[in-house]
Parts: sequence; structure tokens; C-alpha cells
Amino acid sequence: MSPASNSPSLTPIPNPDPVVKAAVLAEALPYMRRYAGHTLVVKYGGHAMGGAAFGDLFARDVVLLKQVGIDPIVVHGGGPQIAHLLQRLGIKTSIVDGLRVTDRETMEVVEMVLAGTINKQLVSAINAEGGCAVGLSGKDGRLIEARKLIRTRIEGGVRTEIDLGFVGEPQQIAAGVLETFKKSDIIPVIAPIGVGAHGETYNINADTVAGAVAAAVKATRLLLLTDVAGVLDADKKLIPELTAATARRLIAEGVINGGMIPKIETCLQAVDGGVEAAVIVDGRVPHAILLELFTEGAGTLIRAG
Repeated sequence: MSPASNSPSLTPIPNPDPVVKAAVLAEALPYMRRYAGHTLVVKYGGHAMGGAAFGDLFARDVVLLKQVGIDPIVVHGGGPQIAHLLQRLGIKTSIVDGLRVTDRETMEVVEMVLAGTINKQLVSAINAEGGCAVGLSGKDGRLIEARKLIRTRIEGGVRTEIDLGFVGEPQQIAAGVLETFKKSDIIPVIAPIGVGAHGETYNINADTVAGAVAAAVKATRLLLLTDVAGVLDADKKLIPELTAATARRLIAEGVINGGMIPKIETCLQAVDGGVEAAVIVDGRVPHAILLELFTEGAGTLIRAG
């Protein structure tokens, strides 16, 4: 994974006393029982991908989930990596409402980075930690059937449509494909590439794909690993838990703003679709997944209500 300039550095953690290790495991056991047999969807964001050490820790945590009887599904992003390669190739693109305008040439690069480089790096990292990961894009088994995403703007009372090119949104998730993996030791790793009705390839926001997948498989948790601690209140303090109604109110009041809004909207769509809860957590923190699931929480949890 390419290093992120603003990622926190990893510092060696001294080996704790064996008694401390045993106590930690004992405290984690009730949480492990709570999630055993359940499906979790983990979105590993491009901005949360630090250096190789962070990737290895993430892979180790995902393997641990599978080994204790939890079924993880990984959906990954790759925006910074795509931007870097486009720049190297001299391909100019623009961003509209956080989405990259994707013409045919750009789509080729997006697919190469997401379904190729990043997906296979992540699969290799999980397998190196003792897991059995298989990389997929939405084209495989028509896992993510998509349609073209239409963005509109109203200026001066005039409504105009913005053509984002090959940017799509999930129309249907083939949950049966993922159910097959659940019955095995395989950990699916999904690149957010969709396929249209006529075989078109679509670039889809990874958060959106993760939310759609979580709703389709009725996951117990959707974890969005990103580069922020979670949702902050007006005093810039972390909010540990929100109801859907409170989240919508904070958006209306402007407390939740900017790039956090689409993440919250993804969480709300997921819980509306049957996911028990969605969590936004800082994926740059070592063992962020384990901290969120097997302790009292590490990010902002959003429930229905």
C-alpha cells in the first residue's frame, strides 16, 4: 500500500506480561461470542491505508475475525492511489461532489488500480497472515450490478444534469455469491467496480458499495475505516454513538458537514436496509477493528432510531 503522509506512525508495543495477555483475552471473549456466526462488512478506505506495516496489521485483524467464527467481507477504496497514477500518466480529471469524473481512459486506470494493484495487494497480505482471501470486483458473478449515477445542480432556479462519465451506483448486490463464501473459509475482498446492464464498467464510491453490500447480506456491523476518529460534535469532541435521527439533525444544523456527510448517509442507508449498526472509525489506529469490536468501541456507532 502506498504510504499516507498524514498517517500516525507505528511504534513498537512492548510484549505485555502473560497474565495481562490472558486478562485481555478473557475480557474480549464476551464480545467474540456476541459476533460469532455473524457477518461484518469492513470498508478499508484509501486514506486509511498507511504503509506496509498498517496493511499487515489490518490483514492480521481480518484473519483473526475469521478464526474466531466471524465472517468478514472486505470492501476497499483507493482514491489516493488512483490520483497518484493518473498524475504519473498525465491524465487530467476533475472532482464533482467528491466523485471523480470518469471518462473511458480514466476508467481503465481506475479498474487497473482497484481491481488489480490494490485488490491483489490486500488479498496477498491477508493470505500471508494465514487467511484464505479471494479478490473480486463487481464484475465477478455480476456481484455489483450498477447504473449510471446522475448528479444534478440547481443554479438560478435552473436544474442541470452533470455528466460524471462512467461513475455508477449499486442497483443490485448478488448476495447469493457472498453467501457461498460464508459457508467456506474464504474471505472475500471486493473492489468497488460495478457492471451495467450492457456490460459497461462503472467506478463506484467504495463507501457506497460497502453500505449496499452490508444491507444485502444483512450484516451485523458495517465498519467504515477512514482517516478521521469518527463524528465530532460542535466542540470537536468524538461522539461515541448516534441514532439515525440525531445524525440527520446534526447534518441539518451543520455540525456534521463536508466529507463526513456522505459517510453518514452511507451509514444511514445501511441501517435503514437492515444492518444492526454502522461505525465510522480511524483505520490508521493499529488494530482499529479489534478495538471497535472487542472493547467498548473506538469510533462513532450509528444505530436506527
